Amino acid sequence: MSSTRSTPRRRLLTLLVATAATIAAALGLASPAFAISHSSATSQLRAAGISWTSSGNCSDRYVSTCTSFDGIRQASIDGIITFKRASGCAVTITAGTEVGHAGGTYSHWNGYKLDIALSTCIQNYISANYTYVGYISGFGYQYRAASGNLYTKEGSHWDILFYTCGGC
Repeated sequence: MSSTRSTPRRRLLTLLVATAATIAAALGLASPAFAISHSSATSQLRAAGISWTSSGNCSDRYVSTCTSFDGIRQASIDGIITFKRASGCAVTITAGTEVGHAGGTYSHWNGYKLDIALSTCIQNYISANYTYVGYISGFGYQYRAASGNLYTKEGSHWDILFYTCGGC
């Protein structure tokens, strides 16, 4: 089956999101916390000089080897852009909202988290500018930004939880 074929579940989800977006916009509720499309996210990331990679060379949210930004919160996109500008480091996103991550309210799926590739520049910036929280058993070394966002070094990548846009 083609990964681009529309399924009833996907059509229903798209309809529900579009309806919610229309109602929120009509009520003036659109905010940086609102979920955005993959296309909108990639446009903003590209403009900010942030790259992304996918082990499956795809962006289908329902395939774990893809890197998708469907349903990412605007605050998370603003947060990674703020981080790149503040740190001056090259940033490569390795995971977004695709399936295959742990669930929960503040999850990848719900648009709160992004994973980024490791680099010396990023390690040095985080350890020099954020508060070391400690080692979180089963996850890794965690740091908290002044914004409250959490940066956890999970071995092969940084897992970032964006509660806010990080001072955008």
